[in-house]
Amino acid sequence: MKSELAEMASDQNRTMLDDEAPDAVPVPHALVPHLDEIAILLDIDGTLLDLMPTPREVWVPPGLSDTLNRLTERTSGALALVSGRSLNDIDLIFAPEVFSAVGGHGAELRLSVGDDAEDVPAPPLDKELKRRLAAIAKLSPGILLEDKGYSLALHYRLAPHAEKAIYEAVSVIRADLPNAPIEVLPGKFVCEIKHSGFTKATGVRELMTREPFKGRRPIFIGDDVTDETVFAIMPDMNGLAFSVGRRAMGVDGHFDAPNDVRAFLARLLDPR
Repeated sequence: MKSELAEMASDQNRTMLDDEAPDAVPVPHALVPHLDEIAILLDIDGTLLDLMPTPREVWVPPGLSDTLNRLTERTSGALALVSGRSLNDIDLIFAPEVFSAVGGHGAELRLSVGDDAEDVPAPPLDKELKRRLAAIAKLSPGILLEDKGYSLALHYRLAPHAEKAIYEAVSVIRADLPNAPIEVLPGKFVCEIKHSGFTKATGVRELMTREPFKGRRPIFIGDDVTDETVFAIMPDMNGLAFSVGRRAMGVDGHFDAPNDVRAFLARLLDPR
């Protein structure tokens, strides 16, 4: 039998549809006059950028950085990327452009371009725990290990057959360390283990208490299980949440693919 974690991962990797979830996305021209009142919050992988076989293969399509820069200007700086990637990794992907961001699943925060990153009180994973988790990558040549400092990710898009073995190995380690303050995040062909106590939602909550985001209505777009924590808090902030690739519970609508998200953002800049 599959472990509970493996079952969760399988559920995430299937296309999840909910007949009650809305299909609608906001009409761009309805938002254009209100860009000075909203905050645009965007996940990266699977939302802004198309997923690739490995994390290092993602690329920024022509025109996207210009769109993000122009929206940053139109919102007076209230645009931020919200990602499980570290801020350093985000900057490498979008180089030479730099954007406000919540990185490391809420462990890092940068309010504006030119600001130093702030570390949210979130200790990095224990070195011995990392060593044991990293050894799981030896289960198959196609498993890619990514050490993010605050978390460790095991990508298996190149070895989907290893999913069950990965989650069973993680379950064994967790059983050995029942009191370890860690959280397992099943994602799209990735198993990520991070220190508990912070999430993308805690990062977004902190972001929205700071200028230039404070007092604005957030619009968040995400695609993966880690984004569901942010979906859940949008009603508290009178915000809107949209999923990508699947109709997630509790969202206001969904986009079919990252290309649709990019087109939507570009249309926000069209005064017509």
